[in-house]
Amino acid sequence: MPNPTIQRTFRWLHHMEDLLLALVLFIMLALAITDIAMRLMTGGSLIWIPPVLQVLVLWLGLLGALLASRSQEHIAIDVISRFVGPLGKKVCGISGSLFAGIICAIVARYSIDFIQQSIEYDDIAFAQVPAWPLQIIIPFTFSLMSVRFFLHTLGFIRIPNYQPNPELDSDSDPSTQNRSHQGQGENL
Repeated sequence: MPNPTIQRTFRWLHHMEDLLLALVLFIMLALAITDIAMRLMTGGSLIWIPPVLQVLVLWLGLLGALLASRSQEHIAIDVISRFVGPLGKKVCGISGSLFAGIICAIVARYSIDFIQQSIEYDDIAFAQVPAWPLQIIIPFTFSLMSVRFFLHTLGFIRIPNYQPNPELDSDSDPSTQNRSHQGQGENL
């Protein structure tokens, strides 16, 4: 049985991720609606809204990727795992998660270099706002995704029939179970 403290910690982290994602989306929608309303009513808008929206799109995309990696609902090319048995699925899960973890770690490492250069060269995003605080989401999310993929790799190695997101498992889907049982009943 998993440690309850660890489960509570993960649950709290997941809620914080969800909250941050919802907050970014809400701010983005509020700014976009404000920008549109100001353009319709006054013929102009605040000059800083479009660049802030661009930054928020980056944040929203990366936070969404982080959320998807939590339960392995990200884009994946898993053609092989559909045609192999349980051992093959385990090997595909280990190799896919390990590869994704390594790639995310590499992106996180180089994004830290990118931010260091942004600080060194005093990059300005807009309206005298330094660029690096707005770009800090890149190493943050890729580091967390890397850790998640490595944890999924360990799960595939250590836990029999590991499924990061049981809802994606076709065997646990009640609608497919009902159809398969109905089909068996008709054949009898």
